[in-house]
Amino acid sequence: VQLQAYGGGLVQAGGSLRLSCTASGRTFSSGAMGWFRQSPGKEREFVSVIRWSGGSAYYADSVKGRFTISGNNAKNTVWLQMNSLKPEDTAVHYCAARESRPISTAVTIATMYNYWGQGTLVTSPG
Repeated sequence: VQLQAYGGGLVQAGGSLRLSCTASGRTFSSGAMGWFRQSPGKEREFVSVIRWSGGSAYYADSVKGRFTISGNNAKNTVWLQMNSLKPEDTAVHYCAARESRPISTAVTIATMYNYWGQGTLVTSPG
């Protein structure tokens, strides 16, 4: 199983980036895919996840109203549109996937996800 994430880069505060992640080798159509991020010296934190069954999307409070997650279940692909980027968004962003449907109260927990991508760096200097 491989999760290939890309789309990171350097963008000034207030700018936009779009991250993409495609999974291969296994289907996640009954589960969930999404994004976590980690800054130097910090714990990995939840950003956003979409549960394929029902299409529910979840966001960290810090990104609500600025980030939008979407995806194509049939293609095992998820996107994260990031607008109004802030310096605090600077981090390595990791794609994550889970084969079975997580309960809504657990979607923010990193250990719920079985598969991880290699990470893509987003830098938004102030």
